[in-house]
Amino acid sequence: MSASPRIVIRFAPIAAAVALLTAGCATPAATAPEDSPVPTGTATAEPTPTATPTPVETEALTDDIALPASCDDIYPADLRAQLEGDVPPLNDPGVTMYSTENADALTILESGVPTLRCTWGVPSDIGVATTVSLVSPEQASRIGDALSTAGFGSEAAAGGEIYRTSQQMLSMDEEVVELGETHFLRGNAWVATRWVNYGPEGYTPGIVSALWG
Repeated sequence: MSASPRIVIRFAPIAAAVALLTAGCATPAATAPEDSPVPTGTATAEPTPTATPTPVETEALTDDIALPASCDDIYPADLRAQLEGDVPPLNDPGVTMYSTENADALTILESGVPTLRCTWGVPSDIGVATTVSLVSPEQASRIGDALSTAGFGSEAAAGGEIYRTSQQMLSMDEEVVELGETHFLRGNAWVATRWVNYGPEGYTPGIVSALWG
């Protein structure tokens, strides 16, 4: 019986294999002098203008989120059940795979931005690594530019921008390995996910719904 393919998802930040395949108030009317005739008409004061926030300002306030306290806060119940059935466990200490292999994005991720890391699977040929990070507008712009330059497809989704890429490569045992990344940027948050041989379609949308509702 042939040996099973040997693939371990302890990827280095820049894996060589991946390279093959990232108020105004109204002024009261002046009082007429006592000897002056008083007008018989009734004066109507103009409405006082009220400053209101623009729709863009209101939306920007609701887009920002707080960093989740734990991985339990980023998965809806149905997605959590699916992951526990397909690629357990959550946060095995042996899984060291990064949530991105893009060099520019990885630089921002490792710069000390507030981040929650969650993984699924064990060191093997299947697994998922996700990070939820809080970034500045400038950092978000740099991430989007880096992913676009690297050839990621992008589209507007759920009030933000989603970026995707996927590819195939051969393992040392000449077995086909499917891997890819999905990134979501909205407000002050960046959700980055890298997967190997497992990329459920509703994974990132599920996390987005948990974070923004």
